[in-house]
Amino acid sequence: MQKHNEHSESEKESAVKSVLWAGRLEEKPSEIAFKFQASIKVDKRFVLEDIAGSRAHVVMLGKEGIIPPDAAEKIDQELGKIADEIKSGLLSVDESFEDIHSFIESLLTERLGDLGRMVHAGRSRNDQVALDFRLYLKHAVSDMEEAIIHALKTLLDLAEKHLESIMPGYTHLQRAQCVTLAHHLVAWASALNRDLGRFRDALCRMDESPLGSGALAGSSLPLNRGLTASVLGFSRPTLNSMDSVSDRDFALELAAACAITQTHLSRFCEDIVIWSSEEFKFIDLAEAWSTGSSIMPQKKNPDFAELVRAKAGRTAGNFMTLLMILKGLPYAYGKDLQEDKEALFDSLDTAQSCLGIFAGMIQSAHWNTERMESACIGGFLEATDVAEYLVQKGLPFRKAHETAAFIVRDCIAAGERSVTERSLDQLKARSDLFEQDIYERLLPLNCVKARNLSGGPAPQEVQRQIKVLRSAL
Repeated sequence: MQKHNEHSESEKESAVKSVLWAGRLEEKPSEIAFKFQASIKVDKRFVLEDIAGSRAHVVMLGKEGIIPPDAAEKIDQELGKIADEIKSGLLSVDESFEDIHSFIESLLTERLGDLGRMVHAGRSRNDQVALDFRLYLKHAVSDMEEAIIHALKTLLDLAEKHLESIMPGYTHLQRAQCVTLAHHLVAWASALNRDLGRFRDALCRMDESPLGSGALAGSSLPLNRGLTASVLGFSRPTLNSMDSVSDRDFALELAAACAITQTHLSRFCEDIVIWSSEEFKFIDLAEAWSTGSSIMPQKKNPDFAELVRAKAGRTAGNFMTLLMILKGLPYAYGKDLQEDKEALFDSLDTAQSCLGIFAGMIQSAHWNTERMESACIGGFLEATDVAEYLVQKGLPFRKAHETAAFIVRDCIAAGERSVTERSLDQLKARSDLFEQDIYERLLPLNCVKARNLSGGPAPQEVQRQIKVLRSAL
């Protein structure tokens, strides 16, 4: 792959001298200082978006008569060639330049002479980078949506296979009530569905073009902002030119959405780590999604789940980084904003990667449904059902709750693991409302089927929840 230019030391020095802002300063930064403030290693990621923005801008300049139409056409064609060369690998970004904007403009000037110098009329790097960032993120959000949808579909497909796979539900990591594996998986899917909504909401607010805002006060040239916004696929131009170059709410929103998504994945993976332990044995991760130990030959570790869990801290830190960059800035452009991209790019990359890892890990896992069901015996998961049985017989809930608690104490004293181990006479000693039907009522699957309210774990209700989530996709 050929670089734009292989720079000698003298050529590198000339690159410092030929930056877009060089005219004002007689003394130029040293090479070390220049590299410190350069951003091309990060913003080269949106080279194609930069070209797309320049093409829309130059077409508008020609249509509005700001530059000659034939000049606009030649510049547009050359920009198209540059894009094709980059896509094909014939041209790579030269990282000796300050930023991606300087690199593209230098190419145009090198190839077209003074025609290339016309491209920046009515534009600042402030609105240019805000535009490139938004254009890039529109595509990145699409990729995130696809990753979330894939993970969601994986969970929903799996849930449909386990509508009657009974397992304990936990609060405080203590056995609480009987649910199903499907109910638990749909709980995870519900969280991811909210994540999907957050990215889509952020995309709606981000769908404005800042191009034409200039450094902060627009331009005296007769720019057609509506035209460039339309050509670039935005719904509208931004409302206020100063806000256009100052605003990074869209970056904050996406960083927050990434952090929340990653936090959800972390919690899911915490369940997986616990469930894959010898003590639980609810899930057996595929060997392809496990690792061994360098010293203990028997080990099969859930390292992928643990890494996904750990990366939540990374995305949370990136979100905090963006908040700290913005919190003390006067409301216009500051060089500080150059630091906004690396943190967000890392969060997007991290969350998207982890979604793929999570989906693959879950899809290939074996679920030990017999072990899950056997874990529903012991721990008195049916105690709430005992209380609700008595409520249905007419006993006030507080008295029913107290009666069920006394029965649990009786069982513990007798070394019994379930209320169903009590005889009917023993139950009647606590309340004469008990009948023989209590034993059928307290079977784990029947406890689950009885909870058929909206949102509950009853198989038919979980099937409805799956349908609702699928329709949202």
